[in-house]
Amino acid sequence: MTSQPAESPATPPPALTEVEPYGVERIPDSERTATPLDLFRVAFGGANTFSTCVLGAFPILFGLSFWQGLAATLLGVVVGALILCPMAVFGPVNGTNNAVASSAHLGVHGRIVGSFLSLLTAIAFFSISVWSSGDALVGGAHRLFGLDRGTLSYVVAYALFAGLVLAVCVYGFRFMLFVNKIAVMSATVLFLLGAIAFAGDFDPSYAGVFTAHADAATRSMFWPSFIGAALIVLSNPVSFGAFLGDWSRYIPASTPHRKVIGAAFLSQLATLLPFVFGLATASIIATKAPAYVDPKAPDFVGGLLAISPSWFFLPVCLLALIGGMSTGTTSLYGTGLDFSSVFPRLSRVQATLLVGVLSIAFIFIGRFGLDLVQSISTFATMIITCTTPWMVVMMLGFWTRRGWYDPDALQVFNRRQRGGRYWFAHGWNWRGMTAWWVSAVLGVLFTDIPGQFVGPLGDLAGGVDISLPLSLAVAALLFLALLWLFPEPRAVYGPEGPRLARTVDTPVPPITGGGAEPVGEPVLAEPTR
Repeated sequence: MTSQPAESPATPPPALTEVEPYGVERIPDSERTATPLDLFRVAFGGANTFSTCVLGAFPILFGLSFWQGLAATLLGVVVGALILCPMAVFGPVNGTNNAVASSAHLGVHGRIVGSFLSLLTAIAFFSISVWSSGDALVGGAHRLFGLDRGTLSYVVAYALFAGLVLAVCVYGFRFMLFVNKIAVMSATVLFLLGAIAFAGDFDPSYAGVFTAHADAATRSMFWPSFIGAALIVLSNPVSFGAFLGDWSRYIPASTPHRKVIGAAFLSQLATLLPFVFGLATASIIATKAPAYVDPKAPDFVGGLLAISPSWFFLPVCLLALIGGMSTGTTSLYGTGLDFSSVFPRLSRVQATLLVGVLSIAFIFIGRFGLDLVQSISTFATMIITCTTPWMVVMMLGFWTRRGWYDPDALQVFNRRQRGGRYWFAHGWNWRGMTAWWVSAVLGVLFTDIPGQFVGPLGDLAGGVDISLPLSLAVAALLFLALLWLFPEPRAVYGPEGPRLARTVDTPVPPITGGGAEPVGEPVLAEPTR
């Protein structure tokens, strides 16, 4: 087995106020000074936020009891974390983000799928962070200082908050890591403080609407509501799939895979703190201020402020500010990073600003022109349906390739070149592309979100949303079948050859155009330990 090339001595990290110079090119070994703990901080910090509380309230909004909602939340978090955590290894192995790494399995041009999915995810979760944090800040200021809760107040709050997030993203990874280090500790303290604030009002026996006395029509909606709530929760960890490589690429390649995967998994388990906080407080709101959880016009933030003791108004504002900054930066940073390679005329900073402005426009449209809760839940479910098959193709590709990649060939698209190991058919690997789009389309067709979006085949499972297990199974089976029936070139595999796949001897077209020098020889990742 070929060993990793000797790594250059690490250099001191740059100052926080120094704008990050790197786009999606491979991070030099000397600059890769992050640790699995840093990955944990960023991933957990990005979810240990007020917006995750909003997602945690959805089981109550869907009519579940506290214990039913807790079961749906545990199911969503654990399954989502298991799906997500293997995606963390691509960054240390290749020194670049996951969208670029997907070139190996979807083709040089097919990597734009990952960029598109990261854009949708960034817009969705950046929007959730700005909406929830802005609403909390305006609501808290209204209760504390009598600020008018008119449209102008919300517009100013959203714009200022979005501007702060953009500023952090422009400075780059080190500044974002600094923000998340603060967010992890401070948000955790504020959540624990909230547990004290609401302990006297919390009643775990909250029954929801699916009681023994409910009519038959209501009881028939239990499983669709339970599965729908679990999918909303699951969307949170899955949403990090396209972004993990943005942060883990700063971890040295020699770091054991088990530590990187473990950090990603534990970061999502830790999000049970904000999820359960949102679930518990939503059950209190449903009991003491039920108008705020009316399915026709739910307002979790307003309800939380309505039931909060006056001394907790300021902590709510701080939680909204700190947590929202963390979620917004982790969502927006990676997409700006990736789109600087999709549109080479734009630098990382320019691409970040462009995506940020587009997201802000979406925020105002969604907040003032659409049904906010319906938009969030539908969009989050669509993200799961389309992103999960892409992640399956990536993870199975990593396994069949035994973790071996050619970092120079991964950068062909970014340097506007042609050829290389991952050129396949005119820049597209139709095996991975077919497995992805077929499973994603089937998932959309079988999606069933009661009262919001039901696909053409959504009713075939008796009202239960089977889109996720179906798309997972189809993506895995179809991709492996295509690899066996239509072998890939032997050159895309390392010295040890493929695992559970066949190969064919096909000449590799030389890398031409672009004028860039090769960044290095192909490397073989160390086996998972």
